[in-house]
Amino acid sequence: MRFLFVLMVCVTVWGGAAAAMAGDGAEPGVPILLYHRFGPVVADSMTVRTAVFEAHLKYLQAKGFEVIPLKELLSMLSGAGVPADRRCVVLVADDAHRSVYTEAFPLLKKYGAPMTLFVYPSAVSNAAYAMTWEQLREVQASGLCDIQSHTYWHPNFKKEREKLPAAELEKLVQLQLVKSKNTLERKLGGTVDLLAWPFGIFDAWLMEKAAAAGYRAAFSIERRPATRRDHPMALPRYLLADSDRDKVFEALVNTPFQIARRENRHVERRF
Repeated sequence: MRFLFVLMVCVTVWGGAAAAMAGDGAEPGVPILLYHRFGPVVADSMTVRTAVFEAHLKYLQAKGFEVIPLKELLSMLSGAGVPADRRCVVLVADDAHRSVYTEAFPLLKKYGAPMTLFVYPSAVSNAAYAMTWEQLREVQASGLCDIQSHTYWHPNFKKEREKLPAAELEKLVQLQLVKSKNTLERKLGGTVDLLAWPFGIFDAWLMEKAAAAGYRAAFSIERRPATRRDHPMALPRYLLADSDRDKVFEALVNTPFQIARRENRHVERRF
């Protein structure tokens, strides 16, 4: 019952905000841009070249976009909404790959752009590809990077559900959600209350477990802008590849305003 109560609180807060916007015309959503790895060349499908990432930041700056912290967006979505006169985007990165520190972090400092890092702690200071705890503390201390949870070791919950008995699955999910949160808070300080679903896999039961574990929002990889209509435990993000550049990137970050214009025209035709 406690799981359902926590989830109902989340739905009520967000649902009330969504209801408040009904009938008032469409407001722009906000693209949450999800990166994984950076480098001089495309090493795999998750790599965005460093030069392409800088081109993204240059375009956003030149066109008057505000790169806002993820938590600022959450405050907007649970409150008055996104002001129609602001062009906002959010930057996030999953996995805490070392290239976030070596390639992306210098550019975040150069452009003053905040980014939320979703981390699975089992890899930190252990896997050769991952950032260290010292590096995470450095980027956090800069004020540009907020560190949040990506579970403890990035399991595939769909596959685990297929092979584990119900009790074992529940034990695994509890470990992944709670141990990640506790480890990050103990190692880095601050509050960890945001979760990125590994592989974008989630369902209603997992959402209940995450809410009960103390997460107030969680994020998928559904490719569309985040709005007040979205469930707080299933907020969408654009998973970016190196091919998301130039005109493709421009169209992506301008999508919320095109949607809002179409919806507002629809509202106008009704009256």
